[in-house]
Amino acid sequence: MWFASPDEVRGRLEAVDYLADDATATSVFLAGALGKPLLAEGPAGVGKTQLAKAVAASTGARLIRLQCYEGLDEARALYEWNYKKQLLRIQADDDAWEDIFSEEFLLERPLLRAIRSDGPAVLLIDETDKADVEVEGLLLEILSDYQITIPELGTITAVRRPYVVLTSNATRELSEALKRRCLYLHLDYPTPERERDIVLAQVPGLPVEIAEQLARTVATLRGLELKKSPSIAETVDWAHTLLALGRTELDEAAIGATLGVVLKHNSDHVRAAKELGLPGPR
Repeated sequence: MWFASPDEVRGRLEAVDYLADDATATSVFLAGALGKPLLAEGPAGVGKTQLAKAVAASTGARLIRLQCYEGLDEARALYEWNYKKQLLRIQADDDAWEDIFSEEFLLERPLLRAIRSDGPAVLLIDETDKADVEVEGLLLEILSDYQITIPELGTITAVRRPYVVLTSNATRELSEALKRRCLYLHLDYPTPERERDIVLAQVPGLPVEIAEQLARTVATLRGLELKKSPSIAETVDWAHTLLALGRTELDEAAIGATLGVVLKHNSDHVRAAKELGLPGPR
């Protein structure tokens, strides 16, 4: 079992600087206890990927990451054959055709690597919604039976089931078949109070007053119609920036000088400057 209780989840994640609320702690516990994948969905930058990393760090498990993108195929997700090595073997031995589809020529990709791991592993399938719909079909066998079928070698079943976390920014709807195999957790931006605590946990030495000012300011920015709202990681970066500059207050001058840490589009700077009463970008 990965965790004994939701309370243990909360404590162990906090030890690696991830502050989990009740819903998150319960979902993380149940995913491990029931052996089911956890689908974490929500806007970009709310800590979905970091959750998988924190589960791995808090349990000493190996983190195996499949980064999804448009055009991802079976060869990059599951496995492929080392064609160059196979060709060399055939050139050296005309009778080697039957031997070239063996372990010696198999190249593991993240999904197969996770299934064949003999130690504890956390499989992170990141930004699942960015992959083509066909990729979801590849995942169904893995998420149902924790096995992969390779025609030339047969079916490979996990000796030790990996802890699976899928993330989605909800840019498209995932299939019902995929969702049915998962526990679901919606993550949203934290309250200012929780974000303050996250910042204080990850930026030692930062004054509490600045952390509170940062959390309130970021909450205000997220309430605007921005092209890209600040992520939690960018709030933490902002805190590191202010600490490095020796700032003791998040005043207008400090915000104006460092806003580029959290806002990366000129239109967002213009809108934020108007809302916060700052001079507009030059």
